[in-house]
Amino acid sequence: MAQKMMKAGVKREKGYLYYVDKCGDISCAKMARGSKKGGSPKKVAKCGIKRKEGYLYFVDKQGDISCAKMKRGGKKKKK
Repeated sequence: MAQKMMKAGVKREKGYLYYVDKCGDISCAKMARGSKKGGSPKKVAKCGIKRKEGYLYFVDKQGDISCAKMKRGGKKKKK
């Protein structure tokens, strides 16, 4: 189950991909469609979320940042 981390209230535009970048901020990039190339990312909101390992961070339907524990299957890698 997802847990809301921070309220940002980002309004989404059609044709753009919204995600939480490495800095913990919300960024968006134009999606590639057919022969058209995608665009370079731009910051939409500064949030500064500190990420924890093993969690997936995403922008939910309300435009806020949420996280969910990642479910990992399969065998463990040998070192």
